[in-house]
Amino acid sequence: MSWAAWRTHVEETEVFTVDVRRDARGVVFTLRGDLDFHSVVQLYEAGEEELGTGRVTGAVVIDCAHLAYCDSTGISALLKLYHQMSAQDGVLCLASVTDNLNRLFELTGLKQIFCLHTDPEEALNARLHVPGAVAAGADSAARTGTEHGG
Repeated sequence: MSWAAWRTHVEETEVFTVDVRRDARGVVFTLRGDLDFHSVVQLYEAGEEELGTGRVTGAVVIDCAHLAYCDSTGISALLKLYHQMSAQDGVLCLASVTDNLNRLFELTGLKQIFCLHTDPEEALNARLHVPGAVAAGADSAARTGTEHGG
């Protein structure tokens, strides 16, 4: 790729953002763009701002519908949030996981850790119906019943 083509690609690449929405059922982090080494700090900051108090009520949902790319640094950030929620007896769910990210979770075994749902609303509502849902991934029966992908 030529310098001019690369520069055009970089300029056209969507800037990474984290939008946060909170309601009575929990909090949803909507990720947009590329979650990588350069952008992961934004997810850390949003997570710390929302979850750092230790008073999380309800589910924490990561909406991946607009996540264009996720490298190993992004996966590490998701795992950090998972562990943070586990320490608070909270639930971390991922919603609208892309096929590529779902495949990566399958290959790495992370699909067994993350609670996956088809969309954020399903994740928030499922949290309300899982008796004793604790430890960031809820229970395996709930995970199996609402899992995105195959």
